[in-house]
Amino acid sequence: MSQHYYSRKPEVQHDRRTLSAVLRGRTFRFTSDAGVFSKGDVDYGSRALIEAMEIPDGSSVLDVGCGYGPIGLAAAHLAPKGIVTMLDINSRAVELARENAKLNGISNVKILESDIFSAVAGQTFDIILTNPPIRAGKAVVYRIFEEAYEHLNENGALWVVIQKKQGAPSAAAKLEELFGEVKEIGKDKGYRILKAEKMTQ
Repeated sequence: MSQHYYSRKPEVQHDRRTLSAVLRGRTFRFTSDAGVFSKGDVDYGSRALIEAMEIPDGSSVLDVGCGYGPIGLAAAHLAPKGIVTMLDINSRAVELARENAKLNGISNVKILESDIFSAVAGQTFDIILTNPPIRAGKAVVYRIFEEAYEHLNENGALWVVIQKKQGAPSAAAKLEELFGEVKEIGKDKGYRILKAEKMTQ
């Protein structure tokens, strides 16, 4: 079986490395490894989402597909009185994210191995963040969008980063179908930052 960053248990040989990244004005250090998404540096799309996202302090936040942790840990830094739950199907990524939370002195996080939302069944959140696994296919990406709606509190928001060439227009259309209004918060080198709010009926 070919190995993907969305494989449950990567078997590719380890290639651990430590990298640093300045995110929202803070220097983070991350340990990454082979078999996880964007092992060599924080992905440009993730950086674009991190710089655009609005995380009010005290928020309950969910990071879907957290990888080794940059989006969720940046959110936890922005909302020290909140709690950030971070999910990934990839067991190696989950272990790295836990290491990286400790490495950066961040404790207001819960990091769980999860097939999309399975580990948080029945829970709802103020904010959901995702840099979705495009290579896993449109069906998986759209399932994240659909289930995100069910896991948001009223007036909660889903934040998504997606490249135009990888389906941003159709993703925006899917989000509009689910949420009604979708705002394009920003554009950066072909990446689109989309915000879909679950409005009170």
